[in-house]
Amino acid sequence: MQIFVPKESKPSEGRVAIVPAQVAQLVKDGHAVVIESTAGVKSGFTDKAYKEAGAKLVSEPLAAINKADLIIKVKEPTLDEVSAMQADAIFFGYLHLAALPALTKAILKQGMTALGYETLRLPDGRLPLLAPMSEIAGKLAAQNGAWFLRADQGGRGVLIGGAAGAQAAKVVVLGGGVVGSNAASVAVGMGGSVTILERDSKRRKTLSEQFGRQLKVLPATEELIQKNVRTCDILIGAVLVAGAKAPQLVSENLVKQMSKGSVIVDVAVDQGGCIETTRVTTHAQPVFLKHGVLHYGVANMPGAVPVTATQSLTFASFPYIRRLAKLGLAGCLKAFPEMQSAINCSKGQIIHPALAAEFLAG
Repeated sequence: MQIFVPKESKPSEGRVAIVPAQVAQLVKDGHAVVIESTAGVKSGFTDKAYKEAGAKLVSEPLAAINKADLIIKVKEPTLDEVSAMQADAIFFGYLHLAALPALTKAILKQGMTALGYETLRLPDGRLPLLAPMSEIAGKLAAQNGAWFLRADQGGRGVLIGGAAGAQAAKVVVLGGGVVGSNAASVAVGMGGSVTILERDSKRRKTLSEQFGRQLKVLPATEELIQKNVRTCDILIGAVLVAGAKAPQLVSENLVKQMSKGSVIVDVAVDQGGCIETTRVTTHAQPVFLKHGVLHYGVANMPGAVPVTATQSLTFASFPYIRRLAKLGLAGCLKAFPEMQSAINCSKGQIIHPALAAEFLAG
C-alpha cells in the first residue's frame, strides 16, 4: 500500500499518527510510507528520523493524499483533504462525525472509506483506540479545571485541595467511563471532594470498589444531576455514546444556577458536548465565560501533551494500521471482524448505525 501521514491541522495539535519505528516496520512489510514534513516534531520525532526509517518526506500534502491508498491521521481530515482523496482510499483516525455534518457530507460525496478510531469496539465492549486518549483527556480535565478555578485565571479563587480550615473544591464528574474515572482519580489525588454521576449500575459498583470512600458514586438521575451541578466548583462532562452525539445532561438553565466563577470542562465537546452551553474552543483560547461560569471546550485536549499522547496512541493503533495495510479492508474484516465497527462511511453510505441514526434524526 501507499500510506500517507499528514501533519495535524488543528491549532496547537502536536500529535502524529505514526512513529519512526513503526514506519520502519511498514517499509519492511513492503509498503511505501510518505510523511508530511515536520509532522512529528512536536512529538519529539524529526524529519531525519522518519527518513532514516524509510519514509519519503513531502511538503505538499494534498498531492500525496491524492496518491495514497491509506491515509492515517490523529484528528479528522479537513474538507480539502477529503476532496483530494481517491474514491477507493481509506482514512483511519479519530472522526467524531456526529458533530460534523458538513464533513460527513463531504466524505459521502467523495465516496472514500472513513474508519474511526473512536468507534472501533472489541467483542467485550472495550474501545481500544479511544481509551488511551480518554485516559489522557480525563486527567487533563481535572488539571485544567483546577487551574481555571484560580482567581487569576477568572475562576472563583478556590484551591481544589482546600487547606486547614477551608473546604476542598467540589468536583462533579458526569459519566464514570475511562474519561470520568481518570478525571476523578486526578481530582481525588489533588484533594478535591469528588462525586461521580453514572447511569449504569454495574459501572457504579466497579467505581465504588475502585475508589472506596475516596469519593461518592451516585446514579445519574435528573434530580441528582441538578442537585450536584448547582453546588459544584468544577463540573467535568465525561459522557460518551460511540459514534453518536453526546446526550445533553446539563441545561443552560442549570448552568445559570451554578456559582459565579465555577468551571465547566466538557470533554464530550468533540461529540457536541453534554452541557448545553458548551462550544468548541482552542488551546490558544481555551475558555469562555457564560452566565458567570468559565467553560473549557478544547476538542483535542491530548494535543497539549503530544509526546505522551503520541506514544500512548500509536502503541494502541499500530497493530490495526499494520493489519489494514497488509490485508486490505476486506481481508482485515474477515480476519478481525471488530474492524467493522470502525467503519463510519464507505462508498457514499453511512455504515455505522449510531452515526446513521444521528443523521436520520437530523
